[in-house]
Amino acid sequence: MAQESAPPGLSADVAARLDRLPVTRRHRSLVITIGMGLFFDMYEIFMSGVLGPVLSDRFELGATATSAVLASAFVGMFLGVVTMGRLADRYGRRRFLIASVALYTLFSAVGALSANAPMLIAARFLAGIGIGPQLPLADAYLSDLLPARVRGRYTAWAYTIAFFGVPTVGLLAHWLVRLSPLGVAGWRWLFLIGTLGGVAALLRYRRLVESPRWLDSVGRTAEAERIVADLEAGTPYASAKPVSVAVGPSARLSVKAVRARTSRRMPLVYRRRAAMMAVFHLLQSVGFYGFGTMAPLVLDAKGFSIVHSLLFSALTYFGYPLGSLISLPVIERFERKHLIVAAALAMAAFGVAFGQATDEIAIVVAGVGYTAVSNVFSNAYHVYQAEIFPTELRATATSWTYAMSRVSTAAMPFALVPVLHAFGAARLFAAVAAVMTVIALEIGLLGPTANGRSAYERSVEGRREEGRRAEGHLMRRRLATRHRAKGRLAKGNPEKGRPAEGADAT
Repeated sequence: MAQESAPPGLSADVAARLDRLPVTRRHRSLVITIGMGLFFDMYEIFMSGVLGPVLSDRFELGATATSAVLASAFVGMFLGVVTMGRLADRYGRRRFLIASVALYTLFSAVGALSANAPMLIAARFLAGIGIGPQLPLADAYLSDLLPARVRGRYTAWAYTIAFFGVPTVGLLAHWLVRLSPLGVAGWRWLFLIGTLGGVAALLRYRRLVESPRWLDSVGRTAEAERIVADLEAGTPYASAKPVSVAVGPSARLSVKAVRARTSRRMPLVYRRRAAMMAVFHLLQSVGFYGFGTMAPLVLDAKGFSIVHSLLFSALTYFGYPLGSLISLPVIERFERKHLIVAAALAMAAFGVAFGQATDEIAIVVAGVGYTAVSNVFSNAYHVYQAEIFPTELRATATSWTYAMSRVSTAAMPFALVPVLHAFGAARLFAAVAAVMTVIALEIGLLGPTANGRSAYERSVEGRREEGRRAEGHLMRRRLATRHRAKGRLAKGNPEKGRPAEGADAT
């Protein structure tokens, strides 16, 4: 069988060279760097939840104002995701990873200086524009750089590093809210620590290389090959002959050409997957971020003091890195979609237990169980959503679908806080369990399998689907032409269905 050529603008040679590499020190360094950036991204995301009761008390906020403070960052995240994801497919992953860290670092510092609630809401909104794109851009970047056979495990390592940021912010909040070091309120120190962490992440991010798969997909093959050669240095492939596969154009595409490629309509197979993931993200944030945002408020509603509720939240937040560690040995062994389904159902069960728990031990056990399985869920879907789209669409598709989670997360405090006050924690988490069950059904029934598939294979899959659609369109046009021709013949002689005498039958 003839070998299939690479999709336009994507060299199978570069993709194959990346996928055949062993995991090197350079790969590990990139994973650690991305993990460090995500650590402070998670710190910023979950800081809203742990500070909710504190800021409500300090600024004397009502329920609506508290919801606005919690939601403001997520509204900004939505705007950042939908903007930077599309731009990253046009202009590169690296520059927008750096830009997003710089943005949330700057406005986290502004948040520390907030004199009132409106200023804090504005600062959190602007910080959110930088916080939001980090996760989908990191997913796209790691999926591009890592060999397909180990992509899941090393992406899970990056998120394991990241999720230590969650108990870190919880413990810092528990310790600092009672203090005023150097005469500065403890909650302001939380913002300042996030700012310092963002600066440290920026220094590391400057060393990131651009994605070779992305460079190759826009025709910058020479640059892609130089980066791949650097990654091959010190491996058995350093002086090996390049993989001989038909390649796309090597000439650098113009900005106009790249814009045209990223603006064209997705093939139907990817539009269906994008729609599936958009629904998934609208719902998953209720279970994943809903717990982190609502847990301190739920414990406060159960009658615990702010200090005790922050302590219990910090303890349950240790389940996040624990769950990420649990995912490492299983994420490559089991199909990703099956892990998502199993973890979603486990989250539903632990959520019901947490909502009904009244004593301290039961609260912590159910909370740790919930957060642990939620990170198996999270790591699996972060790898999965990047794997089911090809390089040239990956950042756009993952960002736009992930943006749906920012919409639902922004609306969540306005929906869940009133439910908590009106019906209590048990019914709140029963509703969350129902949502997680719907997610399990959607991915289980509609999700494609994805483990270890290369970017090249996904691009070829898209081309085949486009080809089938083109063939079907051509066939329909031919049938319509024949139908019109028969109609004209029948019109010429209705009785016999052929031209009238003397008419041209050709």
